[in-house]
Amino acid sequence: MNVLDHVYTVTFVLLGMAVLLTLYRLVRGPSVMDRILCLNATSVLLISFVAVEVAVRGDSAYIGLVITFALLGFVGSLTAARFAERRAHDRG
Repeated sequence: MNVLDHVYTVTFVLLGMAVLLTLYRLVRGPSVMDRILCLNATSVLLISFVAVEVAVRGDSAYIGLVITFALLGFVGSLTAARFAERRAHDRG
């Protein structure tokens, strides 16, 4: 194993820990906006995970998957934020 393999391993471990921490905050989040932010952070972490996997394999076949995850994460976060804003506006 060379140094780059160790770097990839550490990167995957750190990304996994970050996903676990954001999922914990997703469950424990005190407000809806915290949960929306955690979903957005989780989608960014998943995109990062796939991007590192692309770098490890050296295969660019998953670039479409990265772009799709990015667009779905953005649209999902935007939709959830607009829904939360309307809900807060309706409450008063």
